Amino acid sequence: MMQQYLGIKAQYPDTLLFYRMGDFYELFHDDAKRAAEVLDITLTARGKSSGKPIPMAGVPYHAADNYLARLVRQGLSVAICEQTGDVNAKGPVRREVVRVVTPGTLTEENLLDAGRSAYLVALAESGGSDHRVALAALDVAAGDLAVMEPATREDLVAEIARLAPAELLVAEGSAFASLPGNHVVTTRAPWLFEPGAARKLLLEHFRVQSLEAFGVEERPLALTAAAVALGYARETHCGRLAQVTALRFEKPSDTILLDPGTRRHLELVESQSGDQKHTLAGVIDRTASPLGARRLRRWLTQPLRSRPLIHERQEQIAAIMTLSLTEAVRDELARIHDLERIVTRIQNGSANPRELDRVRLSLERLPELLALFTPARDGAAHALEPLLATLATPVEAAALIGHAIVDNPPVVLREGGVIADGHDAELDELRSLGGDAKAFLEALEQREREATGISSLKVGYNRVHGFYIETSRQQAAPEHYIRRQTLKNTERYITPELKAHEDKVLGAREKSLARERQLFAALLDALAPELPQLRAIADALASLDVLNSFAIVADAHDWCRPRLDDTPGMAIEDGRHPVVEALIDEPFVANPLHLDDNRR
Repeated sequence: MMQQYLGIKAQYPDTLLFYRMGDFYELFHDDAKRAAEVLDITLTARGKSSGKPIPMAGVPYHAADNYLARLVRQGLSVAICEQTGDVNAKGPVRREVVRVVTPGTLTEENLLDAGRSAYLVALAESGGSDHRVALAALDVAAGDLAVMEPATREDLVAEIARLAPAELLVAEGSAFASLPGNHVVTTRAPWLFEPGAARKLLLEHFRVQSLEAFGVEERPLALTAAAVALGYARETHCGRLAQVTALRFEKPSDTILLDPGTRRHLELVESQSGDQKHTLAGVIDRTASPLGARRLRRWLTQPLRSRPLIHERQEQIAAIMTLSLTEAVRDELARIHDLERIVTRIQNGSANPRELDRVRLSLERLPELLALFTPARDGAAHALEPLLATLATPVEAAALIGHAIVDNPPVVLREGGVIADGHDAELDELRSLGGDAKAFLEALEQREREATGISSLKVGYNRVHGFYIETSRQQAAPEHYIRRQTLKNTERYITPELKAHEDKVLGAREKSLARERQLFAALLDALAPELPQLRAIADALASLDVLNSFAIVADAHDWCRPRLDDTPGMAIEDGRHPVVEALIDEPFVANPLHLDDNRR
């Protein structure tokens, strides 16, 4: 067993290895020492190596997510090694790594912060005197991949500050490994940054002949950064990463780039005191869903330059305020679950039954949300039509899930009880065999009491010994009774009839669980064609949530809509600082501000 462990560990030398052994994930040698220190768990020993005890520590597999979350928060990565072979076969059970959990590649709900994105950022740099650089930002949980080419080192530092990546990928020996920021730095082999190999990986992943549609065909550094991020994420997920379906090139001219100092002093999403209430986000965030909270954070940290897009958002906010729908819209959005991240887990096959039910519940709320705008869709709500049209697009996902899964299903599939009655005839038949067991046992008990004359005779079941007939030890049992277990005051027996019933019931139980697993997998496959539209719906819901949040605070604080034109300068009448005003007890004294070419 240790030989197998060491062989697998050699493939992940810089990563903690969770090695599945029965109901535990075990760690050995230095991994065990590090885990025991970080997790405050007991350090024990197993066997010896070179005459010395082998350090060992373990965590229960059913509570692994809690321990993983603590390790990831410390910036550590963990390889999950599962038993994939037959546990009853001779020799060591076959094991293989099925997932590498790193700070920048998280998709698991329990490991992610619902209100912020965990970015995996990759940097690709050119040689020569010009020393250009490109940056790729991948939100694995959302399937969003964007690339940009900062013009200077200062611009690169500003982008890193904006993204606040959970993990940064750089080539071995790169000077960018020391970039400021609270992120984990992971170095990658230099050959992974070769543009030809990078382009080939992107073509294969997106299943296209050219990258021209993504705007990076003639940008070797940008496509290299994208490929490094995507390749690393695919490697850690041991799969294709189906949720990443597109690549977006972001032009510097589209948004305002804020350097770290400016960002720090503005306290947009992080305050110097550490108190979220002292930030602009803390004051204006009235979003109702995690979708909206993440979108608000992105909009605040990446201000628009495009006047048409700014005007479009202003019109949408005005529409919500004109219709006086803010609270009603917020109430409906609060019933929407995190579709964006659930869709990703459906795509990579890790969604649980409860999450599928949340998709159904969320989709069933959309008609109520749309009904709020229906009377005004051709009038006051016209500016919101692109979002409303997306939300109104028919999808079959709710019906598919509703027919297949019980209401309020268990979180895990392991014990069954997930697939609804009537969904599958074969499963219904298997369940009926187990359902008839109680009536059979009651009838058998009555029959045996009459046949033996033992009034205290009982028929029962436990998970260790199965079905049994129990009598007092003072009672003589019939000859056809076969002793199964002796207790202090009772004897337990089995009969050929009861044994046949046991085989049928327990066999039906195992077959029922196997059938549920098949049906759940089939449901995930059936949902695949629906996922692009579900992701579009999640995107529309996120934007609507932020727009509604802006409308709520604008209405509550009597904020007005700024007018943008080509006149140089800025003119503000009765200006109020939103954060300062929210934090002081006395009335805020409004101030004017006038800036132009002659006054700066």
